[in-house]
Amino acid sequence: MPESWVNLAESLGADLHLELTGPGSRRAVVIRALRDAIRSGRLAPGTRLPPYRSLAADLGIARNTVADAYAELVAEGWLSARQGSGTRVAHRAQPLTPTRAPAHRAPVSRPTHNLLQGRPDAASFPRTAWLAAARRALTAAPHDAFGPGDPRGRPELRRALADYLARTRGVRTDPERIVICSGFAHALRLLLPAVLPGPLAVESYGLPFHRHLLDTASLRTHPLGIDEHGAKSAELAAAEGVQAALLTPAHQFPLGVPLHPGRRAAVINWARESGRYLIEDDYDGEFRYDRKPVGALQGLDPEHVLHIGSVSKSLSPAVRLGWMVLPDRLVDAVLEAKGEREAWAGVTDQLTLAEFLTHGAYDRHIRRMRQRYRRRRDQLIDAVTGHAPHLTVTGIAAGLHAVLQLPDGAGESDEQAVLRAARWQGLALDGLSAYRHPEATMPPHHGLVVGYAAPSDSAFPAALEALCRALPPLG
Repeated sequence: MPESWVNLAESLGADLHLELTGPGSRRAVVIRALRDAIRSGRLAPGTRLPPYRSLAADLGIARNTVADAYAELVAEGWLSARQGSGTRVAHRAQPLTPTRAPAHRAPVSRPTHNLLQGRPDAASFPRTAWLAAARRALTAAPHDAFGPGDPRGRPELRRALADYLARTRGVRTDPERIVICSGFAHALRLLLPAVLPGPLAVESYGLPFHRHLLDTASLRTHPLGIDEHGAKSAELAAAEGVQAALLTPAHQFPLGVPLHPGRRAAVINWARESGRYLIEDDYDGEFRYDRKPVGALQGLDPEHVLHIGSVSKSLSPAVRLGWMVLPDRLVDAVLEAKGEREAWAGVTDQLTLAEFLTHGAYDRHIRRMRQRYRRRRDQLIDAVTGHAPHLTVTGIAAGLHAVLQLPDGAGESDEQAVLRAARWQGLALDGLSAYRHPEATMPPHHGLVVGYAAPSDSAFPAALEALCRALPPLG
């Protein structure tokens, strides 16, 4: 039985596209096509060419024709051939066609130290444990995992999340009410405005990116005031036309206060009585240091609270995985909004995270990082109180950032002056004013939002020194 082209292509080498055009013999045409590909730079120096038998099969010409073409180009110096290394484009063969000089670009000045909030220590990603989990997960995965799937996400991950969230966050759900997404921003895009149309109540201080997503969806937002007890739930009654409220009840972002138990009950009652919904952003619920764990708001009323979380803070933002725990009557609407499979999270990462959760590796990683981040937080407090005792450090009981409140009487100009000094020190840092809702009526806060998770352990002391040099002096 003669060999087929498919068998040859699979067994003999990689693909190579050549345009066989122009006059001359087959051998001359192949030589010209290869020279043109090298001259133009499409075949870079060092590129390995397919074996002559494979290329001949792909082109539908005789093997000796390609072998002779290779030999001619080796003799001319365009190609090199070594035993065991194959035939490659010679390193001295540079493109001969004139190329346009690249446009001049000013060098990008990058900060030396990164104290931006919301970024975990990338060097601490558990590579070995993640790789081991991936191997176990892929070995045990059923064949149907690699075919068309469920828009909810892989059942292994939804079951693991249902157990984990119940155990650690007090969430009440079952796997059928969990929908896997690519993070909090993706969840918001799925929910708004198709699932939750209408105005939305938000906290007066929050992530500007989330406000931008709401603006893009043409949703009006109503800011709620914040004090030492969290968002002011009483203001919901006066928020005309509001259909839902977006809150960070476990650790208000960025001010850092938890929602008071009385106000937790009040927002639940507001949602129940009005038939509206609460969107719970549980962005860093795993990290707490000086307080007892604050359970998820969803545990108080699973039919009126949409609980959203992700691994962006706990593992890495590069692992694009998050979850929505939904009221039963919203599941179908979210799945319809999710649409085609191109928007679904990758199956291999879902299977790996499920394995990571089920066998305890996620818990071990969280405990290890909780201890590391607490040490970082303590170092930050000691440095600031020692160098600038007139500043107040708040929001430190949980999370991956702290807020340095400027003294009473300071304004936005004072905050901007500190940020300029920070940039002079090569420090990436945010001011509180950037997080304030433009329509907020509560008295403004001025200060710095300092993330202490991103630098490595070796780089963190230098980052703290740069921060202290940028802080305003007493008086």
